[in-house]
Amino acid sequence: MPATVNVHDAKTHLSRLLDRAHAGEEIVIAKAGKPYAKLVKLDAADDIPFERKPGGWPALAALVDDAMSSAMTDADIDAWEAKISAM
Repeated sequence: MPATVNVHDAKTHLSRLLDRAHAGEEIVIAKAGKPYAKLVKLDAADDIPFERKPGGWPALAALVDDAMSSAMTDADIDAWEAKISAM
C-alpha cells in the first residue's frame, strides 16, 4: 500500500518525498483527506509524451519572433498556439 501524506506535509518535505519516489516508492498526496495525486518514479525520458522533430527549434524561434514583433489579438494568440501545437 502506498504511503499517504497531506498537502502540507508534501510541501514541507517535497525533496524527501521525491527521493523516496525515485527509489521506487509510490507516495499518494491527499487533499482534504482524499487521494489527490501520486508521486512515482519516472523510469525513462521515453515516458514523457513529447516527440522531438529535427528542425523544430528554428521554426519555433521564428514563431516567437513573429509573436513578439507586435501586439497580439486573441485571434492572433489562438493562431500562434495552433501553430505550436502542430509542431
